[in-house]
Amino acid sequence: MTEQQPFEPDWVSPPGDTIADALEELKMSQADLAQRSGFTRKHINGLIRGRVAITAEAALKLEAVLGEPASFWLRRESHYREALARRTALVEASDNKAWLRELPLKWMSQRGWLPGEAESREDEVAQCLRFFGVASVPAWREACAAPVVAFRAAPKAKKQIGAVAAWLRKAHLDAAQIESEPFNKTEFEHALPELRRLTREADPKVFVPRLQQICAGCGVAVVLVPAPPGCPVHGATRWIAPDKALLALTLRYKTNDQLWFSFFHEAGHILKHGKRLLVIEGLDGVDTELEEEANRFAADLLIPPAAAQQLRRLRSIAEVDAFAKSIDVAPGIAVGRMQKEGWIDWSKMNGLKTRYGWT
Repeated sequence: MTEQQPFEPDWVSPPGDTIADALEELKMSQADLAQRSGFTRKHINGLIRGRVAITAEAALKLEAVLGEPASFWLRRESHYREALARRTALVEASDNKAWLRELPLKWMSQRGWLPGEAESREDEVAQCLRFFGVASVPAWREACAAPVVAFRAAPKAKKQIGAVAAWLRKAHLDAAQIESEPFNKTEFEHALPELRRLTREADPKVFVPRLQQICAGCGVAVVLVPAPPGCPVHGATRWIAPDKALLALTLRYKTNDQLWFSFFHEAGHILKHGKRLLVIEGLDGVDTELEEEANRFAADLLIPPAAAQQLRRLRSIAEVDAFAKSIDVAPGIAVGRMQKEGWIDWSKMNGLKTRYGWT
């Protein structure tokens, strides 16, 4: 049996063609229709040429004069306008194929960010526009790309606007699925000690759900989203609603000291800085003073200043492990701080760190 293919012509027939056919069948001129309907000849000519839309009033008058019910004319008009819009969209999609080269398209498809294999480039454009929640590529450049442009990558990193924009969008979509209470700054501050204790839990299957649950109760949606090639970021913070903050992490460097420092750094932005601020950690563009404040917030919360001074004197793995237990944080965090301050070499004691990977 031959498979039936849908009939999708590349031309669009206006309802006026049907009006003209009816006039011919009834041996009636446009002038006759104008006289009988009460419309001007110019209006009738516009209807036939598709320049004037068939309104409910016009449909009723066409029903009275030509015989077909008003619902038929309204349906014909609706199908015509939809077909016009689709044809225009296809033309725009064809013109915007080059835009796809700005996106990590294959990577996004492999990870299920897009709904499946597209049948054409035009379909791929349509899929990507739906992913970003915009109607056109110009709208994407305004709503999604423009906020990223201000951020600069480090000299050794390669930043691609499309990749960063895609990561931010996926983080936003994931965060939107998290039900949260309205943001409460006081509750979030009170939750910090419990969140800090989670650093002692090595298994992400245990600490990630608990982290998300606690934060959602304070109005903060925490998501972990892998970064595509060209997106050299650690995390990001932005407000996705007046009472809901997004805190996104990438697992960059894939060790627990980096993960938790990034989390508390972003938490510092949420607690200390304005709701209009978009932070993309790992890219240069945020006020240096704000970054230093968030860095200090994270460093002091994880290892209080008085305790940090003890790190200078630690020389063995056993000493670092005992110190970490005494202040109730993961030993890898202590190692990361010692390396950062230059108290030990970056190659030392890395066995105390927990490493993570995406599955």
